[in-house]
Amino acid sequence: MLRVYRLENCPNLSEFYTGNKMTSATDGTEVHDSVKDYYGKRVKTVDDLQTQACVAPGRKVTKPVREAIGLVHEVVTSKYYGCGLVIPEKLEGMKILDLGSGSGRDCFALSKLVGPTGHVTGIDMTDEQLDVAREYIGYHTKKFGYTKPNIDFVKGYIERLTEAGLPTNNYDIIVSNCVVNLSPDKKAVLQESYNVLKEGGELFFSDVYADRTLEESVRKHKVLWGECIAGALWWKEVHDLAAEIGFSKPYMVSVSPIPVDRDDFKEVLGDAKFVSVTYRLFKLPTKKCESSQVIYNGDIPGYEEVFNFDYKTNFKTNDINSVDENIATALKSSRFGDEFDFQPPAKKSCGTSACCADSKPEDPFVYLEEKKKKGEVVAPPPCCTDSKCC
Repeated sequence: MLRVYRLENCPNLSEFYTGNKMTSATDGTEVHDSVKDYYGKRVKTVDDLQTQACVAPGRKVTKPVREAIGLVHEVVTSKYYGCGLVIPEKLEGMKILDLGSGSGRDCFALSKLVGPTGHVTGIDMTDEQLDVAREYIGYHTKKFGYTKPNIDFVKGYIERLTEAGLPTNNYDIIVSNCVVNLSPDKKAVLQESYNVLKEGGELFFSDVYADRTLEESVRKHKVLWGECIAGALWWKEVHDLAAEIGFSKPYMVSVSPIPVDRDDFKEVLGDAKFVSVTYRLFKLPTKKCESSQVIYNGDIPGYEEVFNFDYKTNFKTNDINSVDENIATALKSSRFGDEFDFQPPAKKSCGTSACCADSKPEDPFVYLEEKKKKGEVVAPPPCCTDSKCC
């Protein structure tokens, strides 16, 4: 059952309400300062959060991922605030960047999964969170049996990655867990992510989205901003930004509803609804592949029987699948290239078949409604939101 966080869980919340309006929703400095204050000084553990947005359930995990998360020190885990699971497939030897890494829970789990030949970098702007993460580097290096750390943490803003000293065209994967919504400049975050990714690299991130453009009164609410609600994009905007910057279309991996239960928050939010969505975006080469037939070889550890590319594209081992030019390019140019056999499409003209590119963005709210109508569960069990992990 999802937890509901109540007013009494947050000491000093009354201080926030004495001045809970920001002077400008677009004032980047004020937003950064507010978020740093919220996560550095106000929120000490997950129990201090006031909504479920930043501890929304994630998707089900494989045994290696579950074990890696279980090895993370409990102090680090107690300060984990995420809205999904940002551990994608095929990680060994990969170079990974975590945007808004906080206390480092996802980073340490990833450092176990990439192995001693991979490397994980976390970037965060909050000193208190970075202090915790850095304190436990030695602990996890020893715990994982490494002779030297394969992880580091950098102070900086996710809107200015290169300014923080991160190299361009360098990372295989970028992850982010419920952090992009906290940025006052989402376009800059995606643009900088694009810049530091290798060609064929992937941005795999969970974030909170709204079913509409939020009112200015919501944007100026400090607590709702810190709770990952006020800064949420209208879900269509992430598709527009990805196209503008040059990413592939956002592929929807998983969706979970985010209920807001407090009456005072409902009064501010009106009828707005929220979801947590995990998307994957690729930095594709200019020249795209043709639509193809692909066969998955089943060699990705933990995904020997099926590799779920997104919520509707599932590759069963040794099955023949028709994919459009975008997915074919994403697979072939990325770390997944060696995991598939690529063959020409069955037909040169696809008509309305599945091998044709589908440019229409998937509405996560419609997706959840359709699951409800079918009587399906619209949210998985709570996963990896505290010291226990499903």
